[in-house]
Amino acid sequence: MTAPLIEVQPDADALATAVAGELVERLRDVQAAGRVPQIVLTGGTIADLVHRELARLAPEADVDWSRVAFWFGDERFVPADSEDRNVGQAHTAFLHAVPQALVHAVPAADEVATPEDAAAGYAAMLAGLDEHGFDVVMLGVGPDAHVASLFPGHPGAADDGHDGAGAIAVHDSPKPPPLRVSLTFDTLRRGRSVWFLVSGEGKAEAVAAALAEPAPDPRQVPAAGVQGTEETTWFLDQAAASRL
Repeated sequence: MTAPLIEVQPDADALATAVAGELVERLRDVQAAGRVPQIVLTGGTIADLVHRELARLAPEADVDWSRVAFWFGDERFVPADSEDRNVGQAHTAFLHAVPQALVHAVPAADEVATPEDAAAGYAAMLAGLDEHGFDVVMLGVGPDAHVASLFPGHPGAADDGHDGAGAIAVHDSPKPPPLRVSLTFDTLRRGRSVWFLVSGEGKAEAVAAALAEPAPDPRQVPAAGVQGTEETTWFLDQAAASRL
């Protein structure tokens, strides 16, 4: 496994600009290779900035947006019109600008009965991925070093016990809402490139913990449990990098 790359920007806005520009370049490269890019989106404040920058770039990006597939690392198990849904937040900030894109949304609470049903439905969608997996997996990191909805000490943060499922139901999330669906570690690791997007001094300890040597136990520091098959990049602002 190659060492992670660390890219530090002055602030959150510069970070969002850098990530959005890099993603557009990656989309062009994958399409030039004759494939449909498979991109995992994340939620959170910095992701919202990235999404808004992508919406600004989209009209002149020289990307065939009808040949881009978007996924989500996790989702809140709430009704489809809830403001808590990551897909809704992404649509407001970015996806509305590329309505022709293929968006794979996790089934909502008013579409299926339980988060287990939603996870099974999403896992069935994931089964359609080819051997290339995801081209880019974008992940935010919580102050507790959680990624997606894999929380420290929580059952979902274990590598075993999921019977190879691509997505799992999460109950009693320490961060509301309590019911969620998350991709597993194994699924997130199907990213050729994994990009961590982290902004703010409140995340600095989590960043330092995830990048510590020797590598920590992902059950306690979930952000340490995901690496790309080809590259892993930490996009940080100066505040988030302040403990490195």
